[in-house]
Amino acid sequence: MPSFLDLTLHFFLQMAVILAAYRLVWPLLKRLGQMQVVAIMAAGFLLGPSVLGAVWPSAQRWLFPATLVIGGQSIPHPSLTVLYVVGQLGLVLYMFLVGASFQTKILTEHFRVAGTTAAAGLGVPLALGAVAGYLLFTHGDYFTDKIHAWQAALFLAAAVGITAFPVLAWIIHDSGLHHTRVGTMTLACAAFDDAWSWILLAVVVASAKGNMNSAVFAFVGGVGFVLFMLVVGRRLLRLLNDWAERDSGRDSDGGLPLGPYVVVLLVVLVCAWFTDWSGIYSVFGAFLAGVVMPRGRLLDTVRERTEPVVAYLLLPAFFVYAGLNTKLSLLLHPAALIAGVAILAVSFVGKFGAVSLTSRWQGMSWREAGAMGALANARGLMELVLINIGLTQGLITPTLFTILAIMTIVTTFVASPLFRLFERSAWRNGMVFGAGGETAAPASSRADPRSGGAVTRLTVR
Repeated sequence: MPSFLDLTLHFFLQMAVILAAYRLVWPLLKRLGQMQVVAIMAAGFLLGPSVLGAVWPSAQRWLFPATLVIGGQSIPHPSLTVLYVVGQLGLVLYMFLVGASFQTKILTEHFRVAGTTAAAGLGVPLALGAVAGYLLFTHGDYFTDKIHAWQAALFLAAAVGITAFPVLAWIIHDSGLHHTRVGTMTLACAAFDDAWSWILLAVVVASAKGNMNSAVFAFVGGVGFVLFMLVVGRRLLRLLNDWAERDSGRDSDGGLPLGPYVVVLLVVLVCAWFTDWSGIYSVFGAFLAGVVMPRGRLLDTVRERTEPVVAYLLLPAFFVYAGLNTKLSLLLHPAALIAGVAILAVSFVGKFGAVSLTSRWQGMSWREAGAMGALANARGLMELVLINIGLTQGLITPTLFTILAIMTIVTTFVASPLFRLFERSAWRNGMVFGAGGETAAPASSRADPRSGGAVTRLTVR
């Protein structure tokens, strides 16, 4: 059994390798029009058994040990547990930063359009995913014997309907879209779609365990939590700005009041704990904490000081953990390969088509609608979280996990270049995506999106 010192030393080496891998692949992916978050996802995949494990299996198993044999029994390696926990911390803090940058004013101005688009962007993929899930259950070894056909249909419906909320937020902020109608509405739709996808997952997990009470509790607890944070929490948290002003320059470190900062972190962690405990998942609690946090100098300073460490040190650990469970060798069977292509087609057409057509029907231009559909089609982080739960809960087999992981990588990889096509089309016609929709760009502020867009962002600033 490795000691605490052994685990610590190994963790330091793992994080160093993760950061090095990300920096090596980033220049190539940048030239392909990708965002930095995709490079971090790719690094996690490359360090898993499908790439590094195929090229240098002994090194991969030593660097990221998955199991430990004690007394003839195989158990999860403590090193993997450490990596998972650090990744979850990074995920929670990152989602808080996303919520802290969320533009609620733009959302309220276009609430009807956002609601209709979100419903279509969820309903169509759910229906297609449910059919695909039922067919996979009856024609292959993709689900375990713990679940029935209707549960398999619900699980794949959730997997197809979900959107990469954290990754999408990264893409939007990296592209400078967080002050635009396209960016804000896409994030709002992603939040809506993901919330319902998690409710479906809670139903599947609870019913597989023979306990539907947990699914009901997840729904009731989630609604109650949202109402409490929006009505009560928002008012209480406004006191932080006054506290920060009093403590500024006294109990601070370079302009960051430590007392209010600790309270902010405390609120984020408690919100993440509650939503995880109630069955919705921690990212929604952290995101809502950021949404209701009072805007001002305190929040701006917190984001500025926190985001680099979160985005480039803590969050990559999660992508590596997901990459360790992806095994391309499982797709060598023709039936699995056909199923993978079918799921990819259903996922892409369902989400992109539904969001684009509904957005256009609601009054957006074709370029805005297409851009929104392209962004909503990314599944990234949330999909990886969902299928990890499905695998660890014994609902799906490693084959279906790999199929859905590949679908996640492909749809996320395609999202940015496809969005850029619509953005460049607008730019060539003298238009930009703004807070009120597609508007004429002032000549002095126009920039070719092919060079990265008019605005370049680190992460969520």
